Amino acid sequence: MRAEAQATVDQLKQSMALLRRHLDWDQALLRLEELNALAEDPNLWNDPQNAQKLMRERTKLHDAISAVREISDDLEATVEIIELAEMEDDTAMVDEAEAQLKALAKNAKEAELKALLSGEADGNDTYVEIHSGAGGTESQDWASMLFRMYMRWAEKRGFKVETVQYMPGEEAGIKSATLQIKGEDAYGWLKTESGVHRLVRISPYDSNARRHTSFASVWVYPVIDDSIEIEINEGDLKVDTYRASGAGGQHVNTTDSAVRITHQPSGIVVQCQAERSQHKNRAAAMSMLKARLYEAELRRREEEANAVNASKTEIGWGHQIRSYVMQPYQMVKDLRTGEESGQPDKVLDGDLNAFMAAALAARVYGETKPVDDID
Repeated sequence: MRAEAQATVDQLKQSMALLRRHLDWDQALLRLEELNALAEDPNLWNDPQNAQKLMRERTKLHDAISAVREISDDLEATVEIIELAEMEDDTAMVDEAEAQLKALAKNAKEAELKALLSGEADGNDTYVEIHSGAGGTESQDWASMLFRMYMRWAEKRGFKVETVQYMPGEEAGIKSATLQIKGEDAYGWLKTESGVHRLVRISPYDSNARRHTSFASVWVYPVIDDSIEIEINEGDLKVDTYRASGAGGQHVNTTDSAVRITHQPSGIVVQCQAERSQHKNRAAAMSMLKARLYEAELRRREEEANAVNASKTEIGWGHQIRSYVMQPYQMVKDLRTGEESGQPDKVLDGDLNAFMAAALAARVYGETKPVDDID
């Protein structure tokens, strides 16, 4: 077998092994049998909410198992064709079979991506909250660049984006902002973006054109639906109202319609100013608070399972997940996975998929394993 074809075969075998490991193959097969039996129970739909949950799980598990089996079977058949064609010295057949191998490799990568996006809330819409760090105008401008970056990423994927909260800086940029991004697997894609992002550049606000380092934090948490119950004691809440500021039309500035809710036991603070009505903003802020509490529970479970410490959230040196360097050289580097790009302008214009896939792979497989050829 030609060296390139053998490399593709080895890559496919590795992908299949990773997918089987991620699925916990034997347990997945047993669970699918159990779900198939439950699906045939005539009493299943007496509880529609539970039935829908089980059917979604069944469909997702069936599709994942079928994909692995189909790729494995096609790989075995294609290798046999190549070996036969080489024995008969049929160059045209070898070329055709090797083209099929490449198509299989692409299918395997797509299956890997679906496996990476199989967390409990990965399919949900998401909130992306951005806060500037210390440093005044510099960090506030950096926060606004991140705000635009995530908007551009979402738009490129065809997702819907809504600005829920926006607090402009004194001179430029933003102090904080919250986006709601709606689309398939929005939270799954974005969840590894939480952390501190660092920018190094020649400051446009420094008359001496000196190099500055700025920090901003990103916090990502899923939008939750009514099927997920989060109990909140009203006595634990501190609710403040204030006059909205920033983009959104003149009407947002005429009354104290914006709402800030502090959950005192956890210290979580959420804000909403998207609506004219204080009542609607309070309802939206409560939804955000429930989402933050739910995300905190997901994170706690993950940390217990992985036996790792809670991530630090101070916005400054030592806590960044990614560096964006514009001067003296150009490089974006993820400090968790080693994923790099020498084109920071493209990254800041929303070209983030490779970074997200590498971080997801590291989280799922416990090692850095970038997923290539992501559209």
